[in-house]
Amino acid sequence: MQRIEHMSLWERLYFPEIIRGLFVTGYHFWRNLAIHTLHLFGLAKNKSAAITVQYPEERIAYPDTFRGRHRLTLKDDGSVHCTACFLCSTACPAECIYIEAGEYPENPVEKFPVRYEIDTLRCIYCGFCVEACPCDAIRMDTGLHPGNLGFSRQDFVEDKKVLTERSRKLEEKGKEELYDEAVDRYRQD
Repeated sequence: MQRIEHMSLWERLYFPEIIRGLFVTGYHFWRNLAIHTLHLFGLAKNKSAAITVQYPEERIAYPDTFRGRHRLTLKDDGSVHCTACFLCSTACPAECIYIEAGEYPENPVEKFPVRYEIDTLRCIYCGFCVEACPCDAIRMDTGLHPGNLGFSRQDFVEDKKVLTERSRKLEEKGKEELYDEAVDRYRQD
């Protein structure tokens, strides 16, 4: 990439650039207003204009590839699939996953996470942890976007209990009901 070192006098004045930016903004505003007005009268159906979604009362559905809040998947007996292999925490560029491994008393060969925490303030929601997991123990398919979980740093650390409970709720209720439950506190009555 080549950097532009010299600006012309016209560009250095900035005022013409501000006027040019206002023209671009004005063009889009008046174009969208005209097209929406024509749509009201049944005209210009082949042209599309920008729309405003009144979030959270209305929403556009997230695509299947949306990376939302994390969850730990569960086995049929209710225990986590995670084998505490540390691949997710190793792959995490933000270093926000903390795992403490333990062994099952009846099967000392197999490990499980005694402590599994994700610091959501550090997390960049890249999905590397999901890709690195060999046993499909962690997923980001809840359809929930990161939200305000509290007012202290500790409120933003999601532990094993929160992550497994999110998986149980997703199985019971489905994505839509889980989403509605999460945004109910933001909706106006």
